[in-house]
Amino acid sequence: TMTIHSEEHIVDVHVRSGVYSSDTIFDYTHGYIATRLFSRNACFIMKIKKELIPELREIGRLAFERETMKDVYSPNNVWALFQAGSSRLGRSKDWVLYGKQIEKLCTGLPLYQ
Repeated sequence: TMTIHSEEHIVDVHVRSGVYSSDTIFDYTHGYIATRLFSRNACFIMKIKKELIPELREIGRLAFERETMKDVYSPNNVWALFQAGSSRLGRSKDWVLYGKQIEKLCTGLPLYQ
């Protein structure tokens, strides 16, 4: 499921698929995406690259298109590959950088950038 909070410039994406379940926050105000993978009990954070990630106003349209026309190819699919690396727990300066929504999603979990 996807929830778009236009006034806060936030998009919440919840994927419920057994061991592949995850929650993702697109925080356009702070310019970061955070994904919490439940199977790994970890948070992955990346900077929003405007040339690769759809703008907030585009996400709703793309979600609608995908739902109503599932058989149509869209060149705007976004994939991210996370590679194992060093992690750390979030510090207060991280949460200022990433924002409150990502803090709520990732507090107490190892953070990977």
